[in-house]
Amino acid sequence: MKGIVFTEFLELVENKFGLEMVDTIIINSDLKSNGVYTSVGTYSFSEMLQLLTHLSEHTGISKDDLLLTYGEHFFGVLEVSYPELLSTYNDPMEMISSIENHIHVEVKKIYPDAELPTFEIVKKTANSLIMIYKSSRAMHHFGLGLMKKTFEYFNVISEIKLKKLNAQGTRVEFNISTHQ
Repeated sequence: MKGIVFTEFLELVENKFGLEMVDTIIINSDLKSNGVYTSVGTYSFSEMLQLLTHLSEHTGISKDDLLLTYGEHFFGVLEVSYPELLSTYNDPMEMISSIENHIHVEVKKIYPDAELPTFEIVKKTANSLIMIYKSSRAMHHFGLGLMKKTFEYFNVISEIKLKKLNAQGTRVEFNISTHQ
């Protein structure tokens, strides 16, 4: 997992819960990196899982809700760091439906060894989108946060429903509709 995911996660934790919480979750985790991350480094997903689990335990907030909040935060990072990518699109449905064939292609140019989830478009109309998320990491709520912020960015009201297609959450259906 790319280091930017870790550095931004710890920044979010510091902003929302304080530096002491950052120290607490790092100390309580068995991290090969010792909790020292660079944005361009690559680290084990197990480290993120440990940090997330300990944050959930110490705050009483579910991992899914923390990932949702983190996804919303990360959209802000993309907005500041990659405005040209966002300006490529005129509408959120077009942007979200192009995750696999455009956005992830661009991410791979910057981070060639990034392990990204896949998104399969099942059905797309002008006001609806059904797609399947696949990832061994089951971070679909992170994706949900990114999607919610995408619609906010374009000032479009949406409804996003997700349905786990397996118990682990490694396959999830996103059913998205907009209300113009």
